[in-house]
Amino acid sequence: MNDLLPDQSPVWQYVESTLSELFARYGYSEIRTPYLEATELFSRAVGEVTDIVEKEMYTFDDKSGDSVTLRPEGTAGTVRAAIQNNLLNQPQRLWYFGPMFRYERPQKGRLRQFHQFGVEVFGIPGPDIDAEILIMTARLWRQLGIADSVSLQLNSLGNAASRAAYREALVDYLQARREQLDEDSQRRLERNPLRILDSKNPQTQELLAGAPCLLDFLDEESKAHFDGLKALLDAAGVSYEINPKLVRGLDYYGKTVFEWVTDSLGAQGTVCAGGRYDGLVEQMGGKPTPAVGFGLGVERLVLMLETLGVLPEFLNRQVDAYLVAVGEVQSAALAAAERLREDLPWLRLQAHMGGGSFKSQMKKADKSGADYALIIGEDEAASGQVTVKYLREEQPQQTVALEALAALLRE
Repeated sequence: MNDLLPDQSPVWQYVESTLSELFARYGYSEIRTPYLEATELFSRAVGEVTDIVEKEMYTFDDKSGDSVTLRPEGTAGTVRAAIQNNLLNQPQRLWYFGPMFRYERPQKGRLRQFHQFGVEVFGIPGPDIDAEILIMTARLWRQLGIADSVSLQLNSLGNAASRAAYREALVDYLQARREQLDEDSQRRLERNPLRILDSKNPQTQELLAGAPCLLDFLDEESKAHFDGLKALLDAAGVSYEINPKLVRGLDYYGKTVFEWVTDSLGAQGTVCAGGRYDGLVEQMGGKPTPAVGFGLGVERLVLMLETLGVLPEFLNRQVDAYLVAVGEVQSAALAAAERLREDLPWLRLQAHMGGGSFKSQMKKADKSGADYALIIGEDEAASGQVTVKYLREEQPQQTVALEALAALLRE
């Protein structure tokens, strides 16, 4: 778990504002849920035999003896909130942002307290909404300037019956080759065999090359849904690759699953992932409700933006103008600063506090990254004027009346 320091926060603010504005343009509304939930919520929703529930959750008993857990992901809490607050009597397009918590080995772009944006859509059963959220994320990559560095992988898990039939065929295939599996995959073979498809062990992946293919077991409805999604993405010009081994790590997924992946951080990593979970609302006590969503890791996205060098230059500048006050002019300087903030709401103005020589204040003005130093000495204070010194371009400084300063800066 790490601190986010002042020199890092502008990048996060840029990512947060870009995402929240994009979601608003598509008609999505923000929801905020607690960081702490009853442990049962995650064991029911995520699945007892997933890595998250088995190994990664921060779980403890509170003072009344109830088992509580810091949220490891956002979907379960959003579904609980939607059921409890009767939001599901009509379609809902929701988004959220905040910290999640998993006790796992930290690695590049991954921490034990990490931050996610998530989107959850309820009440829309067709492939059109699957397509919309993928088209929306494709637009996000273009806005951020990383579209060439991410690619979309797609799969369909089918319905519960087709998954059960596939699971049986996969277990039969792997059971006959059990001794060739790595230890982790042997354990999963008994409890969650589909997760073996996601194994990072090269020998296991080689073994899986001859395994039955999930797409061959799809029911007709899931196949039609998947074909419809592919047709919509083709029409929208969103490229994708079919990955029949893509299963995702959570039990609630069915039909569409997807991952946006990148190799710009070294080994291939996931930037954004999700899919359909049509049975989860009913499983958690609500009425049967179709649902689809995704989660997007902010740490990894920020790391990508920095690695690829696509962050806007303005993020390096914290202020637009720096007010230098020399002599006994504090009241005049403060009044001038407040007038400017009133007249120019967009202006980022930092006023120097604590005194100091003209030379030391000008050094701080330059270090701030501001375009302009606004200088008020005793002469300026007496005459109601301000001297404007250009810090980033070759222009002579000029002294103007305070009343004209806003117009000059606006220009």
